[in-house]
Amino acid sequence: MLAYTIKRVLGAIPTLFVLITIAFFMIRMAPGGPFDADQALPPEMEANLRAAYHLDEPLYHQYARYLSGLLSGDFGPSFQYRDFTVTELIMTGFPVSLRLGFSAIVLALFFGALAGSIAALKQNSKTDHFIMTLSMTGVSIPNFVVAPVLILFFAVTLGWLPAGGLGTGGIRNYILPTISLALPQIAYIARLTRGSMIEVLRSPFIRTAKAQGLRTQTIILRHALKPAMMPVVSYLGPATAGIITGSVVIEQIFGIPGLGRFFIQGALNRDYTLVMGVVIFYGLLIIAFNLLVDIIYAYLDPKLRK
Repeated sequence: MLAYTIKRVLGAIPTLFVLITIAFFMIRMAPGGPFDADQALPPEMEANLRAAYHLDEPLYHQYARYLSGLLSGDFGPSFQYRDFTVTELIMTGFPVSLRLGFSAIVLALFFGALAGSIAALKQNSKTDHFIMTLSMTGVSIPNFVVAPVLILFFAVTLGWLPAGGLGTGGIRNYILPTISLALPQIAYIARLTRGSMIEVLRSPFIRTAKAQGLRTQTIILRHALKPAMMPVVSYLGPATAGIITGSVVIEQIFGIPGLGRFFIQGALNRDYTLVMGVVIFYGLLIIAFNLLVDIIYAYLDPKLRK
């Protein structure tokens, strides 16, 4: 197991290097610059700013300097938030994004697995058709469409929940953005769980358990659930990526001061270091979660370790 884990970790390093390289040169290709404004700066002042941030150096020098800083854990200074480094901004927004994303993935796992299991046990019934219809609807509608509808209904029409912001940071402020992020993943997980559970319930060891007179609840929880969840576990990597990328839009819609808002503002202001820092940090999270999923999957299925 240790050799398998080391192999997966070493395989993630080239992926991260390619991500850093592509992001660095793509953002430099975008029109405009970090010091462009409605009113142009005097040439002398702009030249001094570019020299202070080493933007007057050749591009390959800037790239080598940036890689050197990353090796020491330094994402560089922000061009727009002048009193903060990119690392400080990431550490400010990450706890909020983490709380939102973790709540969404837990919600998606619980309700997706529950709905998929019920649909599998009630295969081809009205309950099954109803759950799968809702799942298909959830897959088809993106979360940036779901979010305004939830705000309109629960915040504006009914007045039950806040329309945006964090306020005092209470649970009520997280309910709508969490649901907006989780709904598409609930739909995917429900469909995966249903298909996998139906296949497992037709397996010989399940028929043997039924022949021994075990209760349906015992068969599901002790024998069928673990193998049925293996496709769901393998999907957790893409699901996490979907929630992370979806949070960029959701945080902007709900006015949540997480990493997503910093990313949007950095892109609009051509804040090279801030955009790069958030992209690399998101990339590290996605690689880490995919690595964790690979390890869990190998633990559940020992054949993969060989």
